[in-house]
Amino acid sequence: MIRKLSITFITLGLLVVLWNGCQWWMESQVVSYDPELQTELRQSASVSKNPNDATYTLDHVSAETYETGEGMEELTIPKLGKKYPVYYGSDPDTLEKGIGMYDTSFTTSPSEGGHTALAGHRETTFVGLDGLVEGDFIYLTENNIEYEYQINKIWVTDAEDTSVLVPKSSPTLTLTTCYPFDFMGSAPERFIVQADLVKQQEIQ
Repeated sequence: MIRKLSITFITLGLLVVLWNGCQWWMESQVVSYDPELQTELRQSASVSKNPNDATYTLDHVSAETYETGEGMEELTIPKLGKKYPVYYGSDPDTLEKGIGMYDTSFTTSPSEGGHTALAGHRETTFVGLDGLVEGDFIYLTENNIEYEYQINKIWVTDAEDTSVLVPKSSPTLTLTTCYPFDFMGSAPERFIVQADLVKQQEIQ
């Protein structure tokens, strides 16, 4: 009897591990790695892009109507050599697809010129996010417009900190993920990357 119970528990444990492994693999596949992005970043590094010196014109447009889980943008982080699909919403089902854009009364899409906030899992889509530093660039595209942001602040805060998702007076991009990165289970903190818009341009 004890032997049968042991075999049953071992089998269930293996099934759980297999299921979690499949989930991790499927989520990690949404990220595309392109080493040329890092080369392009180095080539453009000689051009000064200090957000305090930058000038840009933000063409405000009517807000798009998106359905939860609908694909809407692409996020590119040259420093990490990665591109990510972005979907509308930050619910669990949406985050299984890739990066999710928060849908709150305080946040907006890039084209609306407010505070755009994105969320992703630390163990899949946002692996390596802690490799970013202030001054690095992040690119977000929506409706054939590329928005270029420069990181101005990186910090760790409590998971219940509501001050992260607040209105901004200027176009801002915020990336959020759970922290610590190697924590097992529900992480108690959040890793935050904040960036200012420095330029926007139409993609030909």
